[in-house]
Amino acid sequence: MNKPYVRLNKADAAVLLVDHQTGLLSLVRDIDPDRFKNNVLALADLAKYFALPTILTTSFEQGPNGPLVPELKEIFPKAPFIARPGQINAWDNEDFVQAIKATGKKQLIIAGVVTEVCVAFPTLSALAEGFDVFVVTDASGTFNELTRDSAWRRMEAAGAQLMTWFGVACELHRDWRNDIEGLGQLFSNHIPDYRNLINSYMTLTANK
Repeated sequence: MNKPYVRLNKADAAVLLVDHQTGLLSLVRDIDPDRFKNNVLALADLAKYFALPTILTTSFEQGPNGPLVPELKEIFPKAPFIARPGQINAWDNEDFVQAIKATGKKQLIIAGVVTEVCVAFPTLSALAEGFDVFVVTDASGTFNELTRDSAWRRMEAAGAQLMTWFGVACELHRDWRNDIEGLGQLFSNHIPDYRNLINSYMTLTANK
């Protein structure tokens, strides 16, 4: 039986950015590295645009995983940041779970590296505790397509919704009339073709 449509709601959503670390990013091979970095920053920018509570976490920074991508700390200087000492599943870290529950949000938008571990493990754990989980596929990365697809199937079978950052933004925004220029600028910053579209629109409307 198919699950009824659970719609993202900006009043009830939080964003979890899991293990976007400099060392781990070098493992991502299922998506072009530049495009992947752009997608991660797009997700971060939309979280900021919609004022969604955002939680950052890393795993074993002192080891080969490396530190958090610096741009994320710049975008969210005051966000909860949990540097896990060693737990592979972020949900095994009490501070991380407490930070999530402190938001009071029931919908979790999650992305991370690598997909089958850093994304899948907390996704499955959150689903088991009754959260609605939305996995941002194009802001999560791993070794290859086989590994990625296996992780996607596992999470989807457990009830996670698989989305892209663009789909997340549109579902949260609901209606273009809420803010044409703001959403248009967000898209333009991360999608070159959309920049052309918005520039054309702004030129036409300016001449009216």
